[in-house]
Amino acid sequence: MTGRTAQQGRDEAVAALRRIAFLLERGQASAYRSEAFRAAAGSVERTPPDQVLALAAAGSLDDLPGVGARTAEVVTQVLRGARVEYLDRLEAELASSPAPVGPAAELRAALRGDLHAHSQASDGTTSIQEMVLAATSLGHEYLAITDHSPRLTVANGLSPARLTAQLEEIEALNRAVAPFSVLTGIEVDILDDGTLDQEPALLQRLDVVVASVHSKLRMDRAAMTRRMLAAVADPHTDVLGHCTGRRLTGGRPRPPSEFDARAVFDACAENGVAVEINCRPDRLDPPHELLQIAVDAGCVFTIDTDSHAPGQLDWLIAGCERAVQHGIGPDRVITTLPVDQLVHRPR
Repeated sequence: MTGRTAQQGRDEAVAALRRIAFLLERGQASAYRSEAFRAAAGSVERTPPDQVLALAAAGSLDDLPGVGARTAEVVTQVLRGARVEYLDRLEAELASSPAPVGPAAELRAALRGDLHAHSQASDGTTSIQEMVLAATSLGHEYLAITDHSPRLTVANGLSPARLTAQLEEIEALNRAVAPFSVLTGIEVDILDDGTLDQEPALLQRLDVVVASVHSKLRMDRAAMTRRMLAAVADPHTDVLGHCTGRRLTGGRPRPPSEFDARAVFDACAENGVAVEINCRPDRLDPPHELLQIAVDAGCVFTIDTDSHAPGQLDWLIAGCERAVQHGIGPDRVITTLPVDQLVHRPR
């Protein structure tokens, strides 16, 4: 140790492990690598500081659950006051990335939060608390937790009872993290007939409802249009999520769904439903031609990361770059609004 208490040393080691995980997630590394560092951070954080020091001195940090050779090396380097070479390399890679400039950078600076993020309650990798910690580190003022709805069983969608319990968890968390705001939300599945996959009384309680199509993506154009129009007309819908459902990368790329984009975006504009500009590298939805149709229809937008891990919250610039290519400024992006104006936005 170098003039620090045992607790300070342990806490700095935990912070280093979390930062590595964040940078790996941001850089689209395999989930296995980032999750290993997050698991180690949690294990070290739960261990009394003096025990962490003793294990490090004995070269036995890997006795802790979830701590392996690489993560033990990081903890040991931090406790010794040495440079963490692996972290330094990741930070250097980040620093070498071209910094955003011009209107895209200005739009990114105007964003106050993110309305589409998942926790481990559905198919995210971490707790709500971990997501909030990352959001605050990025300067966000709010973050909506939008886990999946019941029908999406492959993503462990939340039943009414589980969603109700999550609302209570978020209420308690908000008392601890104020003035940061954790918004209650859901990414609700748009069912085949356009109804929303959650009890209306529960949807009414939420701050943000992102409605997305996740099934029967090859439905014929007319039926898909009717389905989306019904969802957009639902008074609970705040945001139309990743509207085409396309996947650009991965083992099984997926073409965009087909629908009457002008009709759907006209309905969004009429009903005050924001069109999501999804920042995930594997989605980048809507495609440029549809994004221009939404602009011409007079829509408002939200720029969201659709994060499933904390480091992915730093993907907002991709959506900002796409937005400015179509002349979308801060006045048409609802996530530039302060939280009170956002949640009371007229529909």
